[in-house]
Amino acid sequence: MDRRVFVSCVWIGAALAWGLGTASAANTPKPNFIVINIDDMGYADIGPFGSKLNRTPNLDRMAEEGRKLTSFYAAPVCSPSRAALMTGCYPKRALPIPGVLFPAGAVGLTPERRTVAELLKEAGYTTGCIGKWHLGDQPPFLPTRRGFDYYLGIPYSNDMGTAAEGSKSNLGDPIPKPKSKQRNTTAGDECGLRGSGQPPLPLLENETVVARVKQDEQQGIVERYTTAAVKFIHANRGKSFLLYLPHNAVHFPIYPGKAWAGKSPNGIYSDWVEEVDWSVGRVLDTLRELQLDKKTLVIFTSDNGGTARAVNAPLRGNKGSTLEGGMRVPTLAWWPGRIPAGTSCNAITGMMDVLPTFVRLAGGRLPADRKLDGCDIWPLLSGESKEPAHDVFYYFRGFKLEAVRSGPWKLHLGVAAPAKAKAKAQPSGPQLYNLDTDIGESANVAKENLDRVKKLQSLAERMRDDLGLDGVGPGCRALGRVSGPKPLINHDGTIREGFAPK
Repeated sequence: MDRRVFVSCVWIGAALAWGLGTASAANTPKPNFIVINIDDMGYADIGPFGSKLNRTPNLDRMAEEGRKLTSFYAAPVCSPSRAALMTGCYPKRALPIPGVLFPAGAVGLTPERRTVAELLKEAGYTTGCIGKWHLGDQPPFLPTRRGFDYYLGIPYSNDMGTAAEGSKSNLGDPIPKPKSKQRNTTAGDECGLRGSGQPPLPLLENETVVARVKQDEQQGIVERYTTAAVKFIHANRGKSFLLYLPHNAVHFPIYPGKAWAGKSPNGIYSDWVEEVDWSVGRVLDTLRELQLDKKTLVIFTSDNGGTARAVNAPLRGNKGSTLEGGMRVPTLAWWPGRIPAGTSCNAITGMMDVLPTFVRLAGGRLPADRKLDGCDIWPLLSGESKEPAHDVFYYFRGFKLEAVRSGPWKLHLGVAAPAKAKAKAQPSGPQLYNLDTDIGESANVAKENLDRVKKLQSLAERMRDDLGLDGVGPGCRALGRVSGPKPLINHDGTIREGFAPK
């Protein structure tokens, strides 16, 4: 069935919103939702996806009690991936920017897109976001303005602070010498301050700067987020809640906690992966202790593929590319008694499916006046159906459509790797791969399958009049925008007016 950008698929399974067949949404308690989103984790950085380096007993157990999603897609980089998760759309529809957002940017997530937090609040949920936001740090873009009742976290990446305070170097490395010139925003660069022009790194609680994140705070950030997450679960155990827990780990700079640094046999990156596993265990153990495990759906994922320090095998490529290693991320779904234990699903799923799935399970309403690209994937999570949710998946890097997938067939439309990639140049022509037999995208079979190449090129062409093949298409929503953006902590260390503790 031709669903174009498959908007209509959000209605699949509506009559089976719980997918159980034994109880209706009207007389079944609403489930809780937790999304644990790791930053820059590689596909094979955890045991369930083949890691031989990192000890991840809690994630191993989560997979044994839940379901692996082996074709779950994010975006090549941070901000677009988070936009997809929050809005149920391709990133380019909700956040049409060339890369990521930076401190004191004039733009952020468009107000025209309803977030999953806003829609669940309408369904009676309490909502909390603890961790990295990265969808805009100016007041209109903050989590507390986009549906979250509570927020604690660094509002962007942990490397977007000053070199002198540890934001540009890993734990134990020397502080880099300051550069002679600072790079600041220009009239043509509204995504924010970059490089050495970035201000001190803030930790926000709701809309108050509660700490300046230096080296000690970096090293304690996983534990701080985890403690806050456990507190949030305890405080809301009698309610229906959404907890979004996007860790800054394991993004550069690498800062494993003091109890973890030097404890793994494979360096500080492995230390931090293992601390993340501990954090997941604390969250799941809290659900068990409070007897909330049977009414809570937990999703564990990563915001994009891993960097060169991660392990993405057997995938090819890394963060920043539309190769599988740049966008396919290790994902687990856990809900004891509802999701079949020890199972795996290879159907195409992704960040944009979170919103329609959660809202349907909550008995809420999806917006009828806005286009969604995501699907309700509960039938796949529950094992009720093996039918694919997506006939087609589009791989965008910034404004450009670089690849398209239908079933196992993936066509790269041009150069597959980013221009800055430190790898040999990629062929400029179409590249076709069968991901069922060649998940590593090693054998280009375009010449032997010209008809299939033409079909996928035709599917790609459908995006021309929607999101566009390059640049901003007619289906892209206008960015949220403010005038005169300012850092939350100024370069002189003073806190922006309205954000200082009272």
